Amino acid sequence: MAITNFIPTVWSEVLYEELSHKYVGVANCNRDFDVDIKEMGSEVKICGVLPVTVFDYKKDTDLNPAEGLYDQSVTIKVDKAKAFNFVVDDIDTAQAHPGLMRAAMRSAAEALANEADSFVYSLYNDIDDHRIITDSAATYETILDDIIKARELIIEGGGGNSDIVLEVSPAVASLILKAKIMYGTSDNTKALNNGYLGSVCGCDVYVSPNIEYEYDTEGNRTHACIMRTKRAVAFVEQLTKIDAYRPENRFADAVKGLHLYGGLLIYPEEMTVLKIKTA
Repeated sequence: MAITNFIPTVWSEVLYEELSHKYVGVANCNRDFDVDIKEMGSEVKICGVLPVTVFDYKKDTDLNPAEGLYDQSVTIKVDKAKAFNFVVDDIDTAQAHPGLMRAAMRSAAEALANEADSFVYSLYNDIDDHRIITDSAATYETILDDIIKARELIIEGGGGNSDIVLEVSPAVASLILKAKIMYGTSDNTKALNNGYLGSVCGCDVYVSPNIEYEYDTEGNRTHACIMRTKRAVAFVEQLTKIDAYRPENRFADAVKGLHLYGGLLIYPEEMTVLKIKTA
């Protein structure tokens, strides 16, 4: 049968490759903790250490006693599972014409990436109210001030001056682009991919249609844009299965896959939310 010629490992790699090209929110997470995830409900333990104390050194004087770096661990629960299931006329044809299968995998990757990015952006609900900056009538003249205020909160929270990213909705991205034009802000030469818009006020800016919205009683929309360091959110994932099968009631072959993932805001002091309502 044609089904026996399907090579899951090859197309798993293709799907991972396509996912990496589609991610925006996930791409800006800490991905150092990816492990072999067996099933939904699995847990991934992230170990850390307490901050190291620095003290004054005096010549010819004993050092302070060595301090223990006590374990400071958190657990990510893999509680998200998304699947896809599509039919192709014949797996042999798809194998002979890789463009067809790659196009299908690209479409599946885009859908999976949108779901995962939306999950990452929903984590802003875990931060404290004092880390929220609100602009109820934002324009290109005010948006840069909002970004600067948010960046100040990140740095005060211990985020440092590097690897700070800002992820915005398309409407807020338009305000930023206009501000860059009007005020002549400089850009760098990074490739414009994965939603990258350039650097503004010391932050790398990305646009995503998956930024969350909040609505007031009159239906007006507020954009919940996210500023964070790249270590603020940890994300783990695995494509546990990609299988080919023969649908019982169809003269065709089908492919299905399962994407497991989870994430956690592990440095809440290194994330701020800009709740922007455009004027």
